[in-house]
Amino acid sequence: MKEITLIIPAKKEPNALPIVLEELKQNHPEINILIVMQKNDKETIEAIKNYDCKVIFQTGMGYGNAIIEGIKNSKTTYSCIFYADGSTDPRYISLMLKKSQIENLDLVFGSRYEKGATSLDDNFITRIGNFAFSLFGNLFMKLNLSDLLFTYIFAKTKKLNEMNLCQNDYCLCVEIPFKAKVLKFKYSSIPCIERKRVADKKKVKAFSDGLKILIYMIKKYLQTINR
Repeated sequence: MKEITLIIPAKKEPNALPIVLEELKQNHPEINILIVMQKNDKETIEAIKNYDCKVIFQTGMGYGNAIIEGIKNSKTTYSCIFYADGSTDPRYISLMLKKSQIENLDLVFGSRYEKGATSLDDNFITRIGNFAFSLFGNLFMKLNLSDLLFTYIFAKTKKLNEMNLCQNDYCLCVEIPFKAKVLKFKYSSIPCIERKRVADKKKVKAFSDGLKILIYMIKKYLQTINR
C-alpha cells in the first residue's frame, strides 16, 4: 500500500474524520494519507492532530479544488479519492488496486449501482438524481459507467495529472470520467457498498449542486457534438 495515496477532501468533519483515520490506521497502516482542507477549519485540524497523515491547506475553495490540489501533491504511483465522512469502505482499495494491475487500467471507478452494490446513504431524491445523471452520461457522453457521481476513484496519479482538471466544485465528479473518455484512458468499475455517514453534516446540496452538474454536462455534450 506504500504506492497509494488516499486523497481525502475534508470540510468541517471534526467528528467523522478521526473515525475514518482510525479505521485506516487499523486496516491499512502503510498507506499514505493526504488530507486537503481549509486553513480556517480549526476544529477539524485539532481533531486529527495526533494522526499520521499529511495535511495541506487549499489555496482555492470547493470540493473539486481540494481534490485537484491533492492530486498535484500526491507523489505515489496511485491515488485514490476517499471520503472524510466514513461512507467509503477501505476494503475496496486493495480490490481496486488488483483490478487496475490485472487489467492494466488507468482508472477504476467505484459504483453503488452494480450487482452486489448499494448505497446506505442514499435517499429517494439522491438515488433518482444519481440514476438520471448516469443515464445522461451514458446516452450522450458514452461514458459507460453505472454511477457517475460517486467519486470513490482509484487511478494512476500520472493519468490524473494529465487530465488538467479545473472544476473546483462538484462538477469534478463528471469532469474526471469525461476527460478519461476524451483522452482514451482505460477505465472500468467495481461494485461498492456505500456506508452511511458516521458523523457531522452532509455538505452536498442536492438541488443547487445538481443543477451546476447538469449545466456542466450539457456544455460538455454540446462541445462534443460541435467538434
